[in-house]
Amino acid sequence: MSASVDMTMFVTPKSDQLNADDLIGGPRTITVTKVSANQGSPEQPVSIWFDGDNGKPYKPCKSMRRVLVHVWGSDARGYVGRSMTLYCDPGVQFGGMKVGGIRISHMSHIDKEQTMALTATRAKRAPFTVQPLKVELGAPSPSDYDGCRDLAAFEALETRRGQVWRTMKPGAEKEALKNASDAAKARLAKPVTTYTAESAIAALKACTDEASRASTWSAICAAMDDVPLDVEAVNQQLKEQFAL
Repeated sequence: MSASVDMTMFVTPKSDQLNADDLIGGPRTITVTKVSANQGSPEQPVSIWFDGDNGKPYKPCKSMRRVLVHVWGSDARGYVGRSMTLYCDPGVQFGGMKVGGIRISHMSHIDKEQTMALTATRAKRAPFTVQPLKVELGAPSPSDYDGCRDLAAFEALETRRGQVWRTMKPGAEKEALKNASDAAKARLAKPVTTYTAESAIAALKACTDEASRASTWSAICAAMDDVPLDVEAVNQQLKEQFAL
């Protein structure tokens, strides 16, 4: 008798994102590690990264973005560590043709089903229901921490570790997990830089080319997470200094 062959591995589409065709073998439950904005992409402005994404994030359509906001709220930082089940809906239409699309069936961190009205066609809205998802993720492994790419992924692992930490027995396994967590935290830690509108402008004026200016502006924007800036004031001074 020949060995069993999983045919789904031979029909995976080539793409830089998760597609409906990736789910023809069945639904998939993912755990969010990071949410990022896609600048200059109005049709797919958001990427949701998840455990095991293999560099192919989920880029929800407008309807599913509305579901996410309705169920989990507007602050995407709170999505990290949460889970949802995605499935391929063959009835999704584009240009009047059924082409299939990704839909969300279940979401964690809700205690009852959530129903909302979504646009089905230009002239029709239809109810869409999401069921609660109960996820038992278990403890992360040291290799999970070794593979952390950023602080968002690290925080997702810390959430998982915190859920089971008290139930783990003292020993080498628990100590190794703590050591891996500490090592990842140290590796991903970044120095905290604070800016005022004046110091931000000074840093930008010190740049000698467009590349360094763009890099500096990215650092200033990242610092806004910790120390809010008067963005309008900075932008106004940027326009005056660089004729933007």
